[in-house]
Amino acid sequence: MKYVPVIGLEIHSELKTASKMFCNCLNDPEAEKSNVNVCPICMGHPGTLPVINQTALELVIRTGLALNCQIPKSAKFDRKNYFYPDLPKGYQISQYDLPLSGKGSLEIDQKKIRITRIHLEEDTGRLVHSTGAGYSLVDFNRAGVPLMELVTEPDIDSGQQARQFCEELQIILRYLQASEANMEKGQMRCEVNISLGADKRELGVKVEIKNLNSFRAVERSIDYEIKRQTDLLESGGKVVQETRGWDEIKQKTFSQRKKEGSADYRYFPEPDLPPLTNLADYSAKLKVGLPELPQAKRDRFLEEYKLPEADVNTLVTSKGLADYFEQVVSELTTWLKIKKIDDKQPLIKLTANYFLTELQKLLIASRTKVGDCKISAENFAEFISMIEQKDISSSAAQTVLKEMFETGTDPSEIVDQKQLKQVSDQGALEEIVNQVIKNNPRPVEDYKAGKENALQFLVGKVMAVSKGQANPEVVREILKDKLVK
Repeated sequence: MKYVPVIGLEIHSELKTASKMFCNCLNDPEAEKSNVNVCPICMGHPGTLPVINQTALELVIRTGLALNCQIPKSAKFDRKNYFYPDLPKGYQISQYDLPLSGKGSLEIDQKKIRITRIHLEEDTGRLVHSTGAGYSLVDFNRAGVPLMELVTEPDIDSGQQARQFCEELQIILRYLQASEANMEKGQMRCEVNISLGADKRELGVKVEIKNLNSFRAVERSIDYEIKRQTDLLESGGKVVQETRGWDEIKQKTFSQRKKEGSADYRYFPEPDLPPLTNLADYSAKLKVGLPELPQAKRDRFLEEYKLPEADVNTLVTSKGLADYFEQVVSELTTWLKIKKIDDKQPLIKLTANYFLTELQKLLIASRTKVGDCKISAENFAEFISMIEQKDISSSAAQTVLKEMFETGTDPSEIVDQKQLKQVSDQGALEEIVNQVIKNNPRPVEDYKAGKENALQFLVGKVMAVSKGQANPEVVREILKDKLVK
């Protein structure tokens, strides 16, 4: 490529607090009815005074600590002045030169992406555009919701790298319980700043792509914009500093407006809010309560559980899933000690397989969160041990797991009720095998003549007679032994 892409991100995340940023209104932008979570403060009525949400402050500082940011001794709020229909006051309370966090980093594929700042502000309302109508409606339920903005340095090289950064940030925010960060619901929104230069030191004219609401849109809009700007420069044209949108249907960016500069917003200190002091001491207390973060958990899972990297990445994507997995493994470890079995690796691998296949299918199909799963860790461990001991077949295991998921019932109780216990006793199975051999002379002769498929047919017949309870591996060995004779 003749030109080098220089990319920075601005990512907004709605914080997971009970109330809004500066008032007691419920923080529920997804409320079914419009304009129900509002009051004179978040509606910008004259004479009202804001009060800072302490939980929102803590969540931003915790995020800063998780991203290796420097927490200053003091910070303040500022007014960002601009008019927009869904901004009731005509200005937004934000932070400008003294944010809550600064100079951090997040490593993506062994590359450190520097973070310029993380600051706290209030969200705007939401415009509702009715199809075919000559007007727009305004819903102020979202106005005043605590909004965290993270700004990176222009260290990102590609659309794929930008996507990976956003995905990792989403996981971190969920681990911290700072935000659900669901992009489809607007809880996490990304804006891209991109320019092309001869090298990283020579920045070109910056273009901003606004309001990207999916990881795919982040990646594809950047890839498109790199090509658009490259073609424009190579044809002798000039890139204009502007704000562009992303058309998901056409898969292309489009011009929206000329890009504003910071001077256009006329920032000045918010006169109704006091400066924030003693933040360094405050952050030291918050740092103690940070959870194990995703990358640290990945490293530990790889070392401790010896699972494939792809499996570990999937498990760690959800803190709830990872924690649940560890609870089940802990229960299995206790069971192994009782059984005096030293090698726990097969059970760990089997547990991971069921977590990433059958359990995930059930969670997705029922739209159930891991934390709401009815299966206790103890019962899941018992279920895994039954499979390992061949007390139930793989097909029976699916039936048992589904019943456990729906009712929370103990697996052994389900197996007894549905008569799913697998029969492995050689003496009991020999009687059934002898009967099947006697009743199916043609397949028997076919197998003796070298037709291997005939053996599977006979195994199937034994399974049918036993109503699916026979251990197919034991049945196969008995058949081989008897048919050779």
